[in-house]
Parts: sequence; structure tokens; C-alpha cells
Amino acid sequence: MSGERILILDDEADMVENCRRVLSHDGYQCLTTTDAEQALRMIESEPPDLVLTDLRMPTIDGLEMLGRVRELSPRTPVIMLTAFATVETAVAAVKAGAFDYLPKPFTLDQLRVTIERALGQRRLTLENLHLREQLQETYAFDNIIGRSPAMAQVFELVKKAARSEASILIVGESGTGKELIARAIHVNSRRAAEAFVPVDCASLPENLLESELFGHEKGSFTGAMTAKPGLVEVAHRGTLFLDELGELPAGLQVKLLRALQERQIRRVGGTKPNDVDIRVVSATNRDLREMSSKGAFREELYYRINVIAVELPPLRSRKGDVALLAHAFLKKYGFNHTTLRGFDVEAMAALEGYSWPGNVRELQNIIERACALAEGEMITLDDLPEHIHDSQPVSVSAEGQQVRRFDISFSLKEAREKWMGELETAYVQDILQRNGGNVSQAARAAGIDRKTFHRLLNKHHLR
Repeated sequence: MSGERILILDDEADMVENCRRVLSHDGYQCLTTTDAEQALRMIESEPPDLVLTDLRMPTIDGLEMLGRVRELSPRTPVIMLTAFATVETAVAAVKAGAFDYLPKPFTLDQLRVTIERALGQRRLTLENLHLREQLQETYAFDNIIGRSPAMAQVFELVKKAARSEASILIVGESGTGKELIARAIHVNSRRAAEAFVPVDCASLPENLLESELFGHEKGSFTGAMTAKPGLVEVAHRGTLFLDELGELPAGLQVKLLRALQERQIRRVGGTKPNDVDIRVVSATNRDLREMSSKGAFREELYYRINVIAVELPPLRSRKGDVALLAHAFLKKYGFNHTTLRGFDVEAMAALEGYSWPGNVRELQNIIERACALAEGEMITLDDLPEHIHDSQPVSVSAEGQQVRRFDISFSLKEAREKWMGELETAYVQDILQRNGGNVSQAARAAGIDRKTFHRLLNKHHLR
């Protein structure tokens, strides 16, 4: 890649000049010196993309230079040049952190290939680092939307849990964001640089799930043409996320328990155990404690994966979060809508009053739909599905029952106008439906004239 900066250091001026001429011709920016101390000052001032240095120099030898470079710029690869090409010096250089070495005299092709390999690895390292930083920013706890007291308690718990190595069980209804929390735990843990491997325990039949989890050897079953590592092995040193753990068949529960206890797995058809170092995060929408008491889930496995329990609240009990989430999804799905900028009062009231049985996932789908249908600057009630129109403000009692709630931030007069308006909307819509959409019949049934009924239809955006 042209433009990358290479520092060339050698006590022989001819060697420095020859390398500079070749690499400059290839499009690299070359910094040159025969003085090791000056080279260190140049690296400290502005680290290059690669250092090409002689192994034997009068003041600072190449191995010491390598150590100093790694201190000043850890991600800068170093290639050693040596006229003393022995196994010992090569091994010492690579063990100390050199990318590679070139014995003098070397060909131009050898120089070019080695440099391109080193810079290619550096680009890949920086790209992975950038992606990891993006993931950490995306899944930072501060970026997970939720300001309700219920979610504040969840965030406080998972921040502490992420720092530990303990197994975590995330419990919550479908659509509450269990995998989002699992990923946030991973990227905020000491294992963030390693793999996050999700496994959907409900999506595969038992025979395939065993192979997916633990891998298989060649010829272990029909169709096993090659050996394949399982997802548990893929997650080595990282995080294994077991989604819908309650659906895991009984036979695999035993094998998983053994793997977690012994930190070893054995592939299907294999005889040799493989060591694994994994952190397990599980999720379920089922009551595993009750299942274990009835013998439907192994009790030992339940206690093994439930060291720290995180319970995600349903959206209907997260007061204030619906509006935050709705605006976040509007920003995500309304980006190609040139005029769309928010929700009108009736639309937001309907969203906040709905009970959200599908939780955050349902809200996301409805906002995506609304962004596709909206024609003006604001998402209106007409842009929302019919079943959202009839929603009433709800809350959840201590016994878990849904009960009607009232927003006491309104004055009595404002509240009366708001709820009377909703009652009027529901009444007009219902009587129109009962009369098969015939406006004249509906008006007579309501005891008003047809013109007044039309005004009510327009007022409440009813068709």
C-alpha cells in the first residue's frame, strides 16, 4: 500500500540508500538513518508503519533496538537485517518480537515480499482493533437504551458481572434484549479481544446440536467428510452464549455440565479430550428453577450456569423507555426519509399506552413499519397498526397484573381532555364498525347529524 512510512536503520550507508531507492520506487515513504539513537528519536516523535533495522550495530544492537521499538510503538512490526544468519540469532529475534529477519545479501523480491507481509499483518491488526473499538462503543452500557429505574438496576448488576469470570444467566421474556446484554457483558469483560460465540439451543435437532456444540471427527457419522471443531472450541478464551438454554435436550445437558466442570470437551466420534477455556453466558425465557424441580432440567447444570442471575424487565414495566427507544429506532430506520423528524402526540400516547407483549423487538418492528409508511414530518396514529390505536395506558401491579395507569404529570383539565378525546375516538371507531362503515347509519345511531360525524372522523384521523 503506497504511502506507508518505513524507517530504515543500518550502520552501512550504502545498504540504507539501496533499500530507500527500492522502497521509494514502490511508493513507500522512507525515513533513513545510520544512527540508532536518532532512529529512536524519530520513532518517539512519529511512529512509522514499519522498522527495517540491522541486527549488528556499534552502539545499540538490533535486539536492544527491537525492545526499544516495542516500548515506543508496540504495533509497529520490525524486520531484522543480518549478515550473521544463524538459527540462534533468528530465533532470538523472533522470540523477542521481530516479525521476520532477512539474511544479507537478500534479493529485492525477498525484501518486497517480507515487507508486504509485515505491513499486511499490521493492517489486519489495526482493522481488528478498530472493529473491536466499534463493538465496545456499540455495546457500551451507556449506549444500551433505557433510563427507567428497572433498567438502571440491570445496568448496575451487569457492569459488576462483566468484570468477573462467573457464569451468568439472563432471564426475560422474548424480545427483551437478552443477546444485546450478553454481548455487552462480553465486550466489557477481560475476554473482549476474543470470540463471542452465540448458540441457539432451540434451532437445531439434538443430533446436529451435539455436533455443532462439541464438534465431530471425520467419519463419525454419515456425511462427516472432515473433522470439524465445535462452537465450544471456537469460543476458547472467549465467551460462549447459550441462547434459549431451556430448550437444550437432556442428553446434551449432561455433556455440557461435564464440559463446564472439567473444562474439556470430546468431539463426536473422538477419543481425545480437548481443553477449553470459556466464559458461559446463558439466556432463557423459561423458569429453569421450576423445570429443575420437575426433572425437566438438570439441577446441577442450573446451579453451574446461574452463578449470577440477570432478570430483564418487560418493556411494559419500563416507564419512560418506550419514548427513548421509539426515537432511537426512528433515527435508525428514518435516515432515508428526508422530512421525518418525530412522532405526533396521539401516536406517542398510543405507543406509551400499549402493553408490548413482544417487548423491544415488537416496538422496533412497528417503528420500522411506521418509517416506511409515513408521508409527512411526523409519524401519526395512521402510520401505526390498528391494534396500537386501541391501546390504553397500562402498568403492572405487585401481583403481576396489568392495570390502567394515569399520567399525573397532566393537570386535571388536561387529563380530562386527553382521556375524553381517547374515549371519543374509541366510541366513533366502534360505532362506525358496528354499522359496516356506513357513515349515515353510524351518525343516526350516535344521535348526531352526518356532517358532525364526518368532523369527528377527520378530528380523530379515522377512515
